[in-house]
Amino acid sequence: MGLNDSITVKALGILNAYGSFRSTYNFLKDSQHWTADELEKYQLERLNDLLEHSYENVPYYRQVFEKRDLKPSDIYDFDSLSLLPLLTKDIIKNHFKDLKATNFPENKLEHVTTGGSTGDPMGFYYEKGVSRAQEWAFIKTLWDRVGYRFRDKCAILRGNVVKDAENGRLWEKTFFNRWLILSTYHMTDENLERYVEKIRKFDPKFIQAYPSNITILAKYMEKNGLDPFKNLKAVLCGSENIYPWQKELVERVLNCRVYSWYGHSERTILAGECELSSNYHIFPEYGIFELIDDKGNVTSDDKGIIVSTSLTNYAMPFIRYKTDDIGIISTEKCACGRNYPLFKTIEGRLQEYILTKNRNLVSLTALIFSQHFESFSLIKEMQIVQKEPGKIVIKIIPETGYSPENEEEILYKLTNVVADDLEVSFEYVDQIARTKSGKHKFLIQELELNNIG
Repeated sequence: MGLNDSITVKALGILNAYGSFRSTYNFLKDSQHWTADELEKYQLERLNDLLEHSYENVPYYRQVFEKRDLKPSDIYDFDSLSLLPLLTKDIIKNHFKDLKATNFPENKLEHVTTGGSTGDPMGFYYEKGVSRAQEWAFIKTLWDRVGYRFRDKCAILRGNVVKDAENGRLWEKTFFNRWLILSTYHMTDENLERYVEKIRKFDPKFIQAYPSNITILAKYMEKNGLDPFKNLKAVLCGSENIYPWQKELVERVLNCRVYSWYGHSERTILAGECELSSNYHIFPEYGIFELIDDKGNVTSDDKGIIVSTSLTNYAMPFIRYKTDDIGIISTEKCACGRNYPLFKTIEGRLQEYILTKNRNLVSLTALIFSQHFESFSLIKEMQIVQKEPGKIVIKIIPETGYSPENEEEILYKLTNVVADDLEVSFEYVDQIARTKSGKHKFLIQELELNNIG
């Protein structure tokens, strides 16, 4: 292939991606105003298309249907979807080749992996030139709710690698100089002063961030009495669970609202806050979700493990994918008028729970983040590590002024939740490592919790 041919292929790829983005974006601008019946009709039509495609073109699903003596037409509503088995990470790894659609040529596939924040990364396929463009259309639709436009300046603290960071250049501009990407791997006190100055000079209207990273920046600014950024309209948070104390801190220090969304690399479910509510509005156009209990059964309770089916990725369909995230449903009708189902909150993954001596699961929210700790103001960063049932180690990077009394407060409040069912020890460190994708993990859970019940 000659140079001109290569340029032509690249140009066609860009045009194809733009077309996918634009058609999806225009569709979502219309469908967000549909009635609940119209949205359900659309979901069932897309589900039927997906099941027919998977039966005809995906060897794994052909085997699943035949083993259960099923045809796609046997699944005609949301309840009958449970006739198909759950799809787990282990199944994906063990049947990777058979989950790939045979009617997609290799040059139409893009291999990607999860960030591996649980220590167990997983590979799968997107449709090249389409999946990412569609995803951008959904994200842009989310951000439209808070007034974001492509022309707006954004500072980004989301685990991006800055090319010359090791040489002291901790940020770079991209997207026609509208995005200021800052390294999240170098957020030390010495560098944070420079970060604040750089962001202030850049004067963004929005900040895109992992919750853990914007929390570090906000804590630094509050500790040093720094003013909020003058024209900042909102902080856009995703890809990590955001805790109420983080949201309150960032909104107080930066004097703007934090808008958060929930999704993952597997792209089977996407939800985000709207302009009038902190509930997560679940995109019905993106996928179908169910809640199951810890035995794997669909539950009618308002809380359960999220299982989701992607309606957008035909290259490697994920049907009834078990996310291991815990969702709590809200039955409210949002004043924004969108007829979307709502999550009141996402509690995070099963791997974000503590296992006590009596083998009870306790969420980080219940254990720590729903309580008020005076000691938090004297902690730069903290991380919990669990390697044995009933035992945890709390790693702390202390601020000046942290004392034994602060340790006693933490221990006392944790004991109020779990009594004598958890042994707690402390380790004081100078640094807490980030994941490969630049996230800060509050809990390193080395126990397998999926079969606890």
